[in-house]
Amino acid sequence: MLTTSKRVRLLQGNEACAEGALAAGCRFFAGYPISPSSEIAEYLSMQLPRLGGVFLQMEDEIAAMAAVIGASLAGRKALTATSGPGFSLKQENIGFAAMAEVPCVVVDVMRGGPSTGLPTSPAQADVMQARWGTHGDHPIIALVPASVREAFFETVRAFNLAERFRVPVILLMDEIVAHMREPLELPAPGELEIWDRPRPTVPPEAYLPYADTPSGVPPMADFGTGYRHHVTGLIHDERGFPKDRPEVVDALLRRLLRKLEVTREDIDRFEVIGTDDAEVLVVAYGSVARSARAALREARAAGQKVGLFRPLTIWPFPEAHLEKLARGCRAIVVAEMNAGQIVLEVERVVRGCCPVYRVNRLDGEPIAPEEILRGIKEIP
Repeated sequence: MLTTSKRVRLLQGNEACAEGALAAGCRFFAGYPISPSSEIAEYLSMQLPRLGGVFLQMEDEIAAMAAVIGASLAGRKALTATSGPGFSLKQENIGFAAMAEVPCVVVDVMRGGPSTGLPTSPAQADVMQARWGTHGDHPIIALVPASVREAFFETVRAFNLAERFRVPVILLMDEIVAHMREPLELPAPGELEIWDRPRPTVPPEAYLPYADTPSGVPPMADFGTGYRHHVTGLIHDERGFPKDRPEVVDALLRRLLRKLEVTREDIDRFEVIGTDDAEVLVVAYGSVARSARAALREARAAGQKVGLFRPLTIWPFPEAHLEKLARGCRAIVVAEMNAGQIVLEVERVVRGCCPVYRVNRLDGEPIAPEEILRGIKEIP
């Protein structure tokens, strides 16, 4: 349950995610049961009513995403949780949220695929779907925690980013992080930085729901508060009404993308270990990064200069930071539980300044430290 004082609890990753949502101010959840994310819904079904919130089990994943958008338009911080097949079904409405600038958080607990695949086994194969799953040039943020502690704090950050930038935020957990249990010291009330969406400071008659601002993020009035707020998935002008003039189209789409670049340093988050003198750089995220840390310790003990770059913000991809690190390396090893997705981003970013090698696993089993070490040793 939501704590009233700081204390340590033994939590599953999914439970920590639910606690993080509550701590961030989430008071609405709509979802549909799907492994391996179901514990998030189960947990919130008990806790939200106790806090005056709303829990809805919808008839399907499409309706769940639509309900989240509606709740957010009415002023609630809203969440849904799913896994691969359900994430696919949500994509059209995620695109609607991006176009209409409706803040919301979507948790995708990744499992093996394609299709129904491996419902209870880990994978990291939804990384590109998180970025490009919906059509068009759209803004999106995706975060990848690697521990129970990060499941809590990255969920809080997901809500803060969604509210601050009026954008859908994806929390990509893999099944291992979702189902592991670790001790977590939950912060006391008032210790967390909590963001709320910008709201209008002008009277209703002067309100432009999609006006440009220095940050690119327009103020957002809650439905039912007297402000006119026309919402559409079509290209629209500052009032929210559909327009197809080229200059309106260009201005809107560029603003949607620009708002994530104006204060990019507030979105990017990553961890580096042993990179000051690294000759070989390992890139890993989520649960695979835990194996990469163990591999790094063994490699260092054997006298190898190996470092780790672990993105917590995976979209927008933290390319400037990786590019800088790559200049001092003779090789990069990318380890991930898929056929090779983030490795494509790494290859794009390093632009041939050093070779990039892959360690991949597709069989529903985690990547062990020994596999990453083997990949390091095979570098010419």
